[in-house]
Amino acid sequence: MNLRTATALLALTASIFGYTQAQVPPEVAKAEATIDAEKIRAHVRFLADDLLEGRGPGLRGSELAAKYIATEFALAGLKPAGDNGSYFQQVKFFGMTVKRDSSSLALVSKGGSPIDLKFGPDYVVNNPRHEAVADIDAPIVFVGHGVTAPEFGWDDYAGIDVKGKVVLIIVGDPPSDDPKFFGGKALTYYGRWTYKYEQAARKGAIGALIIHRTDLASYGWSVVQNSGAGEKTFLADDAKPVVEAAAWIHHDVADKLFAAAGMPATDDEIATAGKRGFKAIELPVHLKAHIQSTVRPFESANVVGILPGESKGKDQALMYSAHYDHLGFVPGMAGDNIYNGAADNATGCGILIELARVWAQLNETSLKPPHSVIFAAVTAEEQGLLGSEYLGQHPPIPAGQIALDLNYDDIQPFGDPLETNVAGSERTSFYPTVEATAKRFHLAIVPDAHPEAGHYYRSDHFSFARVGVPSFSVGEGTLFAGHDAAWGLAKEDDYVAHRYHNFSDNYTPDMDFTSNAKLAKFGMELGWEALSAKSTVQWKAGDEFEGARKTSLTATPTR
Repeated sequence: MNLRTATALLALTASIFGYTQAQVPPEVAKAEATIDAEKIRAHVRFLADDLLEGRGPGLRGSELAAKYIATEFALAGLKPAGDNGSYFQQVKFFGMTVKRDSSSLALVSKGGSPIDLKFGPDYVVNNPRHEAVADIDAPIVFVGHGVTAPEFGWDDYAGIDVKGKVVLIIVGDPPSDDPKFFGGKALTYYGRWTYKYEQAARKGAIGALIIHRTDLASYGWSVVQNSGAGEKTFLADDAKPVVEAAAWIHHDVADKLFAAAGMPATDDEIATAGKRGFKAIELPVHLKAHIQSTVRPFESANVVGILPGESKGKDQALMYSAHYDHLGFVPGMAGDNIYNGAADNATGCGILIELARVWAQLNETSLKPPHSVIFAAVTAEEQGLLGSEYLGQHPPIPAGQIALDLNYDDIQPFGDPLETNVAGSERTSFYPTVEATAKRFHLAIVPDAHPEAGHYYRSDHFSFARVGVPSFSVGEGTLFAGHDAAWGLAKEDDYVAHRYHNFSDNYTPDMDFTSNAKLAKFGMELGWEALSAKSTVQWKAGDEFEGARKTSLTATPTR
């Protein structure tokens, strides 16, 4: 294909997909024009096949997925950026599977009969300490949202000693309509379950019970139940303190617990805990628990490839990321027992592989990328962003030399998107470029349709942001060509209600990967803009990750 033909093809493609011709060099435009929705479809179809058994970390299907992605990276021409000259960065984990028949949880009040709970309908629990048996008989302390946030003048642990005790915590942030106070309607990291367990452990608690409520969690109990049904994974080399029992309890169970303590109903207590002046209180109720688990040490790999840049000076590399793991399968279950994860996140992997192909194609032209381009398919995202956490701590080049991470996660194949959600980009110096590029693609930048869900803290870009790398996910909004926004929102709500983290997240032939291809093209242009910028991307002054960025600029990486 000659340059004139490629340019004409790009113009035709642009008219079909609804964006103007790219303001990038002809060589970049030519490579971008070859991004193919059907190639992305083919990757999704394979990665979501029953053969891969839900891509559970450390299991056969996950290894097949990793080898498939590594093979595609090699075919594209990426250089290995993993361990020992390979594409694989091996990460050591412990897998913990609760033995339901030999485990128990009960609420025991003074003078009352024990309230025995049932795993699944009433609670889910795991033991992050990598121990086969945990026995707990300790008082329960209600600590509201379990948040210590000095910048907001908020400390739910003030005046209470929880060492050796079990804390009862509300999911989500303290309520706010003020964007400057716990993000207003948008969830902050303080509202995430990962923070709740981390802070409980830092305070010396041996257990933590998170109260589920659908509107506050942004997903139903079935998501908690399904996510906690199988093996839970933890980093083997994680030095952070952890609780002995990390649990969720159903809202109805919380009602029983507060009633046993002689207190108002759960929703009343949630309302009280959301106001200034709340004081944590030790309840006259103990948690009595026997948690027996199967402990499985294993390794699972991040798959990492790189196109080295042309610059001889300090790198300002671009990174693309997507997680390839999902929830695996439920052994012995009748019927469909595989969490295939077609949307979540075979779609992101399909985009990642296709981007690797076209960037490598660009690398063969006279216009090679001025800085390195890294492609990372990470493991154990569904277990708490663990693979990306490890990669962030052990990057292939210093984190201070990675200018930008663009992450793809759960891109719904609904057709041609007219909106993009790039939440987090506005926190960086790169945002004016994002705005200009989106305008060329006729993509309206829209806020997260569900800010209360805290999506920024729920995907792998967050792991890289934590080590200072400016990072955000490239996603779609709810408006698609040929439909109104209500149609897109209804499709998204239906997915969350019926397929998200469920056995029904399957590939189907009627999926329209126009959305995936368009967002891949958008991401390629964003990437080129970052690589060719006169100055590297930074967090805006005062951002929560600004300090980490400054640290990363002087840190020495470990591999």
